[in-house]
Amino acid sequence: MDYHSLITIEPDKRSGKPCIRGLRITVFDVLEYLASGMTTENILAEFPDLTREDIHACLAFAADRERQSLIHITKHYETAA
Repeated sequence: MDYHSLITIEPDKRSGKPCIRGLRITVFDVLEYLASGMTTENILAEFPDLTREDIHACLAFAADRERQSLIHITKHYETAA
């Protein structure tokens, strides 16, 4: 999924944290809701401005960040060896 058009980072909004479509709902907020056991349907009911695609974009963004951090860690250990 190409999340780049849905996840925005603005320095003056939520301290520059990644947000959904310029809203004040962060990727971290959505991930935390999912981790606490809320379903996609629960989140959509609680936050009517969000869409199913927004939630998928949060997951894709988090997966991409995780992938990037693993690449960084691997490169660090390769250069240290």
